[in-house]
Amino acid sequence: MVISLTPFRSLVLDHVEGGTRDTLSRFQGLFPLDQIGSEFMPPLYEGDLLYMPTTLPGVSVTKARQLLQQTDRIIRTFPEVQNVFGKMGRAETATDPAPLSMIETTITLKPQSQWREGMTPERLIDEMDAAIQFPGLTNAWTMPIKTRIDMLSTGIKTPVGIKVAGEDLQTLQAIGQRIEEVIRRVPGTLSVYAERVAGGNYLDFEVRRDEAARYGLTVGDVQDVIMSALGGMNITHTVEGRERYPVNLRYGRELRDNLPALRRVLVPTPGGAQIPIEQVADIHIRKGPAGLKSENARLNAWVYVDIKGVDVGSYVDQARKAVAVEVDLPPGYSLSWSGQYEYMQRAAARLKMVIPVTLGIIFLLLYMNFRSVTESLLIMLTLPFALVGGVWLLALLDYNMSIAVGVGFIALAGVAAETGVI
Repeated sequence: MVISLTPFRSLVLDHVEGGTRDTLSRFQGLFPLDQIGSEFMPPLYEGDLLYMPTTLPGVSVTKARQLLQQTDRIIRTFPEVQNVFGKMGRAETATDPAPLSMIETTITLKPQSQWREGMTPERLIDEMDAAIQFPGLTNAWTMPIKTRIDMLSTGIKTPVGIKVAGEDLQTLQAIGQRIEEVIRRVPGTLSVYAERVAGGNYLDFEVRRDEAARYGLTVGDVQDVIMSALGGMNITHTVEGRERYPVNLRYGRELRDNLPALRRVLVPTPGGAQIPIEQVADIHIRKGPAGLKSENARLNAWVYVDIKGVDVGSYVDQARKAVAVEVDLPPGYSLSWSGQYEYMQRAAARLKMVIPVTLGIIFLLLYMNFRSVTESLLIMLTLPFALVGGVWLLALLDYNMSIAVGVGFIALAGVAAETGVI
């Protein structure tokens, strides 16, 4: 259990002057509580790495495949890497709603005995991150198992995430981009990416009914051509053993990869003539949502933040102050901090209940043993000294406060009470 001494020290400093104040200011650096960060759980090296970059929405399948192949080739050049397997887009399952703009690359590493001398996982990530720098590609490095658990729990794949909630997608995107600008300047930020929730590209065909009627066409006739020639239509299935695959028919890529080509798509008329589709429809490229995310019946835009060289608790404290000062939220919009920080908040609230209950149980057991309040309190007075020693040890080992450390302190209190009884 850690009790912050900051308010007490501030009270003392406010009542001293001159050199005495400076002396106390330097002296407070001796307290380890100011040097200990906080995190949900200590990082566990799983033996493999997961590279999850994010591109801007609207990236084509061809470009996404090219990026995937390029990043895989670069990662494979490192001698510590054994295998690289990248995936883009989603699988045919409802449990993996990954957009085409998110790449997932699993990196299988060789045993550390075969690594270069002096190489560590942290240094390897730094070298890979420096080697993979593409415009529009935001890098994120993590562990496979940890990332899956995080995404199943909160949806956030990075240690820190910000969820902006509101009603209008354009406003959510503007707020997310503003937060991205502010967070990028916070010390400890490795990468930050705000989802472009309204940045998808849509090809809209607006059928001019009067023009279509002149050629004896209905809206459905024009839409049938759009669906079959451009979108593609399944005309049959091929059976290969126990597997079945649809056969999709549409125009070749060279006939539909740009607006002039799309405008020349032919529409058959009842009279037998073939007319370009631009004579009966207007074609526009418009921006729209690449996907919709909602929580608590409100639309969401997420900001992914990867950090380096700083603990989660200290980083979020700095980032929250920066966002509160520089980002103005319109009425009806809110933001919440997620990722590991969300776990920390839940666990801290639970520990606030568990620790007093634990101390109460220890005191009750001591009283049942000694049948004396005085002797029980005397032993309870030894617990703070044991906890102070634990805090100093954390500071010397450069560990952060976490749930594991909190459970350790609870166990330490029990051992200290047992030693006091003896």
